[in-house]
Amino acid sequence: MSVPVRQIRARYSAATITVYQAYPPQIALPSVSAGRFVAPFKRDRMTWIKPSFLWMMYRCGWATKPGQERVLSIEITREGFEWALAHACLSHYDRKTHGDRANWSRQVRSSPVRVQWDPERSLRLHTLPYRSLQLGLSGAAVDRYVDDWTVAVTDITPAVERIRDLLHRGDDRAAAARLPVEQVYPLPERIAAHLDASPAPASGGEPEQQPRP
Repeated sequence: MSVPVRQIRARYSAATITVYQAYPPQIALPSVSAGRFVAPFKRDRMTWIKPSFLWMMYRCGWATKPGQERVLSIEITREGFEWALAHACLSHYDRKTHGDRANWSRQVRSSPVRVQWDPERSLRLHTLPYRSLQLGLSGAAVDRYVDDWTVAVTDITPAVERIRDLLHRGDDRAAAARLPVEQVYPLPERIAAHLDASPAPASGGEPEQQPRP
């Protein structure tokens, strides 16, 4: 069965969804201790959250890229996540969604959230023929993320390093077994249309939150 081109896949429960970010230790460690993002995290910069674990691994190079040495798993409320999606603007112009470039430009200027659909990645971080969502938060969206939506911040760098070491040894099966289980996120129809997301199959119910990697 082919995978829809634009689809959100994530770990989620009835109340929360897990997203990922990577930071240097001086930002990550105080935030883990506080259970929310604190200084030197900067609220005045756009911050990108990623529901896809493997896309995060591609972005941070399995926690090896400078400034991305600590990988964080952040549980946020689904209510907050869907607020962000509803107030988002695509980072690229799409005629079907925006009508004309002037309308898109107005949305970009007024929206506190950006959506990008980037190629999803395999276990070996190769490009896959379908997309994964990145969500860029700025302004009021960052304040809501920090103050209202965040439920827990966990440093999963040791788990990332274990998977990376298994891949280096060529044990792809063991590495894959340690990945977090992600399922298709059930987008409300109006939000899916707003984001130009692919139609998703009907959900059979809310999944249980998966164990942390």
